Amino acid sequence: MTHNSIWFAIERFAAEHHLSCSGLAKNSGLDPTTFNKSKRWSREGQPRWPSTQSIAKILSATNSDISDFAKFLGETNPAPTGMQR
Repeated sequence: MTHNSIWFAIERFAAEHHLSCSGLAKNSGLDPTTFNKSKRWSREGQPRWPSTQSIAKILSATNSDISDFAKFLGETNPAPTGMQR
């Protein structure tokens, strides 16, 4: 599991629920910018990982369980999200 694979899974999970990442965050009670690509890396170039609390909130808001999210972890992203490192 990599930083890019987690973020790609969030993107795919949102799409499966017919939402943008921003819409998924809003529906989950999170700040709409929580999953923005600009927030996936610190200014120092360190990866920022989504919190387990954020993942739990998107699962709850979509009446999903972790296996529904995890199925996207094995998918490959043709273009890495955020900044490339």
